[in-house]
Amino acid sequence: MSRSGQVTVTGFGVRTAFGNGADAVRRGVFAGVPAFAPTTRFDTGPYRTPVAAAAPDGPDAVEHWALRHALAECGTQALDMAGLGPGTAAAVLLGVAGDHTSVTRYWREADDAEPARTADAVPAQLAELLATRLGLTGPRLTFTNACVASAAAIIHGCRLISSGRTDVAVCGGGYLVEEETFGKFDSGRALSQDGMVRPFSADRSGLLLGDGVAVVVLESAEHSRRRGARPLASVVGWGAATDAHHIAQPHPEGAGLARAARQAMRLAGDPDGATLGYVNAHGTGTKYNDGAETRGLRAAFPDRAESIPVSSTKSTTGHLLEAAGVVEFVITLLALTDGVLPPTAGFTAPDPECDLDYVPNRPRRADLRRALNVNAAFGGANTALVLERP
Repeated sequence: MSRSGQVTVTGFGVRTAFGNGADAVRRGVFAGVPAFAPTTRFDTGPYRTPVAAAAPDGPDAVEHWALRHALAECGTQALDMAGLGPGTAAAVLLGVAGDHTSVTRYWREADDAEPARTADAVPAQLAELLATRLGLTGPRLTFTNACVASAAAIIHGCRLISSGRTDVAVCGGGYLVEEETFGKFDSGRALSQDGMVRPFSADRSGLLLGDGVAVVVLESAEHSRRRGARPLASVVGWGAATDAHHIAQPHPEGAGLARAARQAMRLAGDPDGATLGYVNAHGTGTKYNDGAETRGLRAAFPDRAESIPVSSTKSTTGHLLEAAGVVEFVITLLALTDGVLPPTAGFTAPDPECDLDYVPNRPRRADLRRALNVNAAFGGANTALVLERP
């Protein structure tokens, strides 16, 4: 790809249950300290577990963490870091399912003569609100394809930039723990029963949900060079694939994930993964995902899989659903810039099905050139993004 088509990252903003900003991520994710605790956001009495990685509750906290506010805050941080401001011609691309309570109310009242003013929380409107709040001019698009939604937004932003259709793309996503989705995962017996997420470990028992919001600024290399911006990293490869194996379970051999990863590495000019130093895995801690993902990574990198460190940051943040892709993209970026691999927390016992290097329990220093971030979603959707240190 020509220099003008290269994609750089020039800014980001991030919020998790650990708090606001990169330092909060470092204190939690990179230290291997899980954010899980009983949540009081709703009555957890009917469910098998009360645990999630949720931000502090209370009237002020809930309002402050409303998606429209959290996205705007992260977007402002990202633009400030990038040195951009109102009037920037930028695409705004989000991966989000909206504020579920307000979405439900909106559709229940859709037949009323004057439905409640809750449309500001439906997915497409959130992109409009974010663009307006940040003063950005350009196309807006929202992705709602579950756990790859915000990764899909980033991939679309990379395609827009590499094809010359825009110079700047502001890509983000968000999910806040709420009762309806919590109840669905509970009824599907997907939630961990011991209050921990243990990806790739033999005694893993499921996932836990978490709060997460992040926004990243992508620019063409030429655009960032002209204005003297300092790139944090480059996005040198991306891929997306669907295996359509099952509505909820991944392909047992990780076929779609392997295809997405191979696409991304081919675009990065390294189909064998020789330059790859780390994989931030989807790693949900569920029985089906972790074995399938391990086999998918082995299929993608048959000669190198055993030598590439792999970890799951969901072991500390919880599963962020639509926000997983962009928050984990930021975590992968920090791994590159800090030279530290985030650990897989809660790892106890090896599983014969999961036989790679999972960076168990403690961070690890590493001189990384490139890292891969992969995500998967219901319906067999898979995404892969390759980041490169400047």
